[in-house]
Amino acid sequence: MSNQSYSLRTENLSIGYGTKVICNNIEMTLPKGELCAVIGVNGIGKSTLIRTLGKLQPSLGGEAFINGHKIAELKPHGLAKTISLVLTEQPASKNLRVSELIALGRQPYTNWIGKLTDEDKRHIQQNLDAFHLEELAMRKCHELSDGQLQRVLIARAAAQDTPIILLDEPTTHLDLYNKVQILKMLRQLAHKKGKTIVFSTHEIDLAIQLCDKILILNGTKNPFGSPQELIAQKQFDNLFPENLLEFDERTGGFKVKK
Repeated sequence: MSNQSYSLRTENLSIGYGTKVICNNIEMTLPKGELCAVIGVNGIGKSTLIRTLGKLQPSLGGEAFINGHKIAELKPHGLAKTISLVLTEQPASKNLRVSELIALGRQPYTNWIGKLTDEDKRHIQQNLDAFHLEELAMRKCHELSDGQLQRVLIARAAAQDTPIILLDEPTTHLDLYNKVQILKMLRQLAHKKGKTIVFSTHEIDLAIQLCDKILILNGTKNPFGSPQELIAQKQFDNLFPENLLEFDERTGGFKVKK
């Protein structure tokens, strides 16, 4: 099939810093409306892949495409209408109110003075509602809990209304309840709004339960597929040193080796 058939596709992608490749041969194909987790051990390149797909740093080989167009060739304005990013860095604008931070997602569409149209306001309100932020709309972002702020950042990305949303470890520092809540919201955003969402994570058990696809970065073949396919292929069995953890196919999770 041609690249035009897919929302997001990589072909033999290599990632790293400067001239140092940390992971290569990354191949995945994601149609519209799917949620995909990127997993792997520390330092394998999960965050680097998210930043490379978001054009924050160049690839070191291969290509990434959105609907047949090379991401590397997208101009800044076109990129802002195609990809939205949620990174681990805290926003510099935490003194803004929740509604104001979400409104920043509409920046690619506003005029030169940044005036919000009725359409912009509709997107902002929709995402206040969708992410259960109505009661927090007038709160300053520095007053929020980590879980609340993460919902605001995802709502801002959703308000940007791009076909692709990339997130770097969106559940870091959250308790289990908030981790599940965030990932279920991302799944709903993908399935109900037709967004293609890729996020890096250490929450492998949750990813197996909630994601349509998983990319395992292991520095060699980097397996990609549905959780069920990867379990059947025993791709999780060697993810961690076998003397510490083992994967239980029956439960779809890891357990400590005694």
